[in-house]
Amino acid sequence: MKLRLAFTAALAIAAAVIPGVVSRPAAAEQAHVLRIATLAPAGSSWMKVFNAWNLTIKKETNDTLKLRFYPGGSQGDERDFVRKMRAGQMDGASITTTGLGQLVRQVLVLSVPGVFDEYDELDRVREALSDRFAGMFDQEGYTLLGWGDVGKTRLFSMERVERPADIKKLRPWAWKDDLIFTEFLKVVGANPVRLGVPEVYPALQTRMVDTLPASALAAVSLQWYTRLKFVSKRNSGIIVGATIVRKDKFEALTDEQKKVLVETSARAHAALNRSIRRDDDKSYQAVLKRGLAEVDTTENQAEWEEVGREVRQRLTGRVYPKSLLDAVIEAAGGGE
Repeated sequence: MKLRLAFTAALAIAAAVIPGVVSRPAAAEQAHVLRIATLAPAGSSWMKVFNAWNLTIKKETNDTLKLRFYPGGSQGDERDFVRKMRAGQMDGASITTTGLGQLVRQVLVLSVPGVFDEYDELDRVREALSDRFAGMFDQEGYTLLGWGDVGKTRLFSMERVERPADIKKLRPWAWKDDLIFTEFLKVVGANPVRLGVPEVYPALQTRMVDTLPASALAAVSLQWYTRLKFVSKRNSGIIVGATIVRKDKFEALTDEQKKVLVETSARAHAALNRSIRRDDDKSYQAVLKRGLAEVDTTENQAEWEEVGREVRQRLTGRVYPKSLLDAVIEAAGGGE
């Protein structure tokens, strides 16, 4: 998890987060440090923007508010982040829907296949439903600071996968707490190897795992691509994440600190998403240049769509209500 990927554009993104910073009076303001865990590797696009975000906050609050990030899975996996937030050992986390779903189960609707696979669709969903999801987190005792991207979901493998049935003969990794891909594998008839993110690279080395869903950026950042040979050309969705903090920690801030945190978070996450989308596209081209073979599943797209439809139907009413699924699909501009 400590392996790093250098991104040449990250410094420009960092500069975009903190231009025109104006120091604000901090007399009598109490100093606060928010401890935030993330799987993002140190030196990655995520961490360069997060570090710039922290610098901005420190300057705008005269050092009365700071963000202390714990990158690279140093605090464990996302399930550990959730446990530590609940225990008061962490104040917040920047996590994917897999972790978010342990706090608000319904947010997993953003990960089901066939809901959206392009960024403009995701942006429309966020614009239309962000307040609704923020309210769900608020009820559970958390404040949603901003949405983030992790890149487009692709299938990486050691063997060529052209249709869903091909996965049955492989050893696919499923994140321990990923209900969506696990359900996908059940529909396909495949047996998942359930592991935490820190365990994936060693499992690839020993061939305990030979297939996994990931964005190209994550596969490069975590060096997973070095142990695989094929990657799907079509993406099945977009990996969504968000940064949250405990509501009591947010409410303990002064009004000025809250204002700065919210305003800088919006700028930081906008910069982060621009960076991630660009770097994910670059990473996809990079893995192709480094020898991974591109698999075009277009001829069998009807089979993939049918599996996705079955996954959505199975999870509706159990993980999220049909009304929320319909709202997401409508906002994305799609349909059944």
